Amino acid sequence: MWGMIATWRMAAEGVEKGCQILKEKGNAGDAIETAVREVEDFPYYKSVGYGGLPNEEMEVELDAAFMDGDTFDVGAVAALKDFANPVSIARRLSHEKVNSMLVGEGAEKFAHKEGFERKNMLTDRAKAHYRKRVKEVSQTLKPYSGHDTVGMVCLDSQGKMTAATSTSGLFMKKKGRVGDSPIVGSGFYADSRIGGAAATGLGEDLMKGCISYEIVRLMGEGIHPQDACEKAVAKLDRELKERRGEAGDLSLIAMNHKGEWGVATNIEGFSIAVCTEELGVTVYLVTRQEDGHCTMEVASQEWMDNYMKTRMAPIEE
Repeated sequence: MWGMIATWRMAAEGVEKGCQILKEKGNAGDAIETAVREVEDFPYYKSVGYGGLPNEEMEVELDAAFMDGDTFDVGAVAALKDFANPVSIARRLSHEKVNSMLVGEGAEKFAHKEGFERKNMLTDRAKAHYRKRVKEVSQTLKPYSGHDTVGMVCLDSQGKMTAATSTSGLFMKKKGRVGDSPIVGSGFYADSRIGGAAATGLGEDLMKGCISYEIVRLMGEGIHPQDACEKAVAKLDRELKERRGEAGDLSLIAMNHKGEWGVATNIEGFSIAVCTEELGVTVYLVTRQEDGHCTMEVASQEWMDNYMKTRMAPIEE
């Protein structure tokens, strides 16, 4: 049994490449890194990797992480500038016994020393998005926009599980801001004996519930991934609203060591990409019911076509 699940439609092509590796009895680490890199390299996704939207100083700062569910090895980078494929740097860091999470200049020095590709990650298209967004909202600009982290969980035929994330974070974020994505237990978690989970949404709120770890913990009690996701998201959403008056976007995916998977969200418009031994790469649209349960429907070809058309349309400033 093998499989892969990822946040957002943007991950579909990456999941397809990763699952090709899994079909050939490849390693879950190689599969998930390949899948995330595909998203990082596509310039029309403005929340991950190349073409990601910049911070308030018009710099692209990237966060990424990788976790090996066999060994609990974790590698992470945050506020990384001018390097392609931060997920690969994070995976390389996961082999370090110490210094496995690096930020800013330290992460960049490590990446340079290890021979990773230097690249200006700020594209002309991202600059145009930036200028347009600033103009649209003038002085009332809210950074709470464009924060669609790609998060993935992978299971290979040998039973190894991995989790990985990559994001450019909140649009117009403060320089040096770090969200949940590179934080183990919040943005991601993997345990090959149980399962894995990954998050996307408002990092500041996702971190308040250590929610990826919580979902894996629930799965460890024998709870199905779908129920675990729904339970964890509903609880954190409820507690944030009770204690703070509101809850930011919370969307989670999970897969257990049997290849069963689940998803939950507190927003409208969430989508996922899934592939298993029995199921070809499929994009699902996720709808949250009033009681917190989530239903899924396969995205229509019309929806898929419109998705890409919207993201690749010329930007009129």
